[in-house]
Amino acid sequence: MISRIVKSAFLALFLWVFVWPAAAQAPHFDRSTLTIRTTGGEKIELDVEWAITPDQRAHGLMFREQLGDDQGMIFDFGTVRDVMMWMKNTPLSLDMLFIDQNGLVKRVASRTAPFSEAIIPSGTPVRYVLEIRGGQAATLGLAEGAVVDLTPPKGASD
Repeated sequence: MISRIVKSAFLALFLWVFVWPAAAQAPHFDRSTLTIRTTGGEKIELDVEWAITPDQRAHGLMFREQLGDDQGMIFDFGTVRDVMMWMKNTPLSLDMLFIDQNGLVKRVASRTAPFSEAIIPSGTPVRYVLEIRGGQAATLGLAEGAVVDLTPPKGASD
């Protein structure tokens, strides 16, 4: 019995010290300036990281504790499809802009709940999702119908 407890404690300690920190390490993300034209015609520029590979998309903004007013992450799924997002391991509230292959914002999910495992659906087939700090979409005037210039950074690869 004591041997089993010691083994369990050792396994938990090993996972906590070696495995969890490696899983929490973010992959490298290329950055670029993303330009968005609001429905009112205003031009907004954001400094974004590109989540293009499956590993990058799986990690996203997890474990991030800060995100500036003009920062975000754009997820490129490589094809048009129904997309489902969640907030697991994400301590920030985010706004999610679901964007079609032409750059048209189709839906905005505002102020998502930190750490939630609830599914946030695109509602329609899209290729991209832009995540920005919770509340920034309304502040910047980003809504359904805005148009995003989706030129990936030079050297970005799938």
